[in-house]
Amino acid sequence: MPGNASGQVVYDTENLGLTLEKSIFAGKRISMKKRFNITGVCIADRHYMMDTREKINAVMEMIDYGEYFVINRPRQYGKTTMIFLLEDYLKKKGGYLAIKTSFEEIGDLAFENEQTLSRSFLGLLHDAIVWENPDFARFFQDKIAEARHLTDLSKIISQVVREAQKKVVLLIDEVDASSNNPMFLKLLSMLRSKYLNRHRKGQETFHSVILAGVHDVKTLKLKLRSDGQHQYNSPWNIAADFNVDMSFNPKEIAPMLEEYAWAESIEMDIPAIAERLYYYTSGYPFLVSKLCKVIAEKLLPANKGKTWTTKDVDIAVNVLLAESNTNFDSLVKNLENNQDLHELVFAILVQGKFFSFNIHNPVIQMGVMYGILKNGAGTKIHNRIYEQLIYNYMVSKMETHLTLEDEGNRLEVIQNNNELNLEKILLKFQRFMQEQYRKKDQAFLEREGRLIFLAYLHPILNGGGHTFVEAQISEEKRLDVVVTYFQNQYIVELKRWYGEKKHQAGLNQLSDYLSRQNQQQGYLVIFEHNKKKSWRKERIRHTGKDIYAVWV
Repeated sequence: MPGNASGQVVYDTENLGLTLEKSIFAGKRISMKKRFNITGVCIADRHYMMDTREKINAVMEMIDYGEYFVINRPRQYGKTTMIFLLEDYLKKKGGYLAIKTSFEEIGDLAFENEQTLSRSFLGLLHDAIVWENPDFARFFQDKIAEARHLTDLSKIISQVVREAQKKVVLLIDEVDASSNNPMFLKLLSMLRSKYLNRHRKGQETFHSVILAGVHDVKTLKLKLRSDGQHQYNSPWNIAADFNVDMSFNPKEIAPMLEEYAWAESIEMDIPAIAERLYYYTSGYPFLVSKLCKVIAEKLLPANKGKTWTTKDVDIAVNVLLAESNTNFDSLVKNLENNQDLHELVFAILVQGKFFSFNIHNPVIQMGVMYGILKNGAGTKIHNRIYEQLIYNYMVSKMETHLTLEDEGNRLEVIQNNNELNLEKILLKFQRFMQEQYRKKDQAFLEREGRLIFLAYLHPILNGGGHTFVEAQISEEKRLDVVVTYFQNQYIVELKRWYGEKKHQAGLNQLSDYLSRQNQQQGYLVIFEHNKKKSWRKERIRHTGKDIYAVWV
């Protein structure tokens, strides 16, 4: 693996992967202090980075074929870093001229008319290369005055490509900033026309155009006439599908941990920790880096330790879920602003309903675009951190509508050594449901019952613990709730009553789950949907496990 005399991580220019020559430079440290990055572009000599080689190679194959495409992924999913790495790679590859810019840099005045847009666009291209290629940049500067219409801009682009005598690749980041502007769509329409005619003499154009943003620009529509009589037409329907997986699997996470462990003299089981990070994040780039950052900068200094364990990852998840950040704020905002998406997520998480995955369903498509949903043997929440975040958000909203226990009653269920009396909690919840909700109809309880239980627990835990929820696909639509309170852990299963036969099968499933969690005692809350409820309680000994059950 390539390195240099300082032991620095360097680019492999053939594969654009981050590599580290540890065997030769053992005991030496990376010359520039690095950290885990969660904002903006990740830079190899400043930040610990996951292995991007396969992703870069896949995108470069599209560029080599001259594809036009959109890197459309959710917020903080590595789009800007990908654009940066592609530019860096193309500069080193030879035969290419990469021009990277961002539409965040262009103001609203640029979209007033074709002249202002054409001249602003040329100004962006000039600024993108002026420091590395001032002579060629001057060509753009000289042409600005000639650009009065988009047809002029089209001719200038052809002149630029001929002048460059290389394959010119245009990379534009943050296209969402302009995607709702009709003038921007006209620019795309002009580039589309040039793409379709690029083999004709005098119509030379960019070899490849890559746009990056949350929205898939190729779905945007351009109205051909202002009177609205004509159909809408997509100005970017030439774009190839972008199917590169931008999430990171455990093998791609591991090199980042390896580099960090070597640089900071940290002991860790790298494969196990990489798997644990993936377990919680499903490889969402921001979440992986954020958890690592929490451990490195908050947990380790507090514990004065030099060892990472999978338990540290679990603790980091709890720390992260208690934070407010722009990623989480955006997720909640998207649920609040889109009622259909909120209802779908509620049905999946709280009600345990199954929905097949169809990207052509507008609501599912929206959820995927925002990074909330994914295809995982049906429509699923993207990752376990988002699952818990959404539960916490929905529980908090439910909690504001409940008449809950006072502080004195809360303290009744807390025993010595910060242990919870779960039996007493379940009995008090049963009484709470009997007093507050016995007259509610079955549809309400089926929809809201489990959320009410989680909201009921929330003030009892009161900063000393949390709940981690995992839906189980089965006829009973089980919900397994892991309750932690200080050092103690409790397993509570929530399910509907479907009769004695299904009940016995459910006990088997709960016993198996308890075994996997190394627990002897389990708890069961059964929601009856009969008009006449039993309101009973029962101690059950099943396959060597002790289970306390209440019916509500």
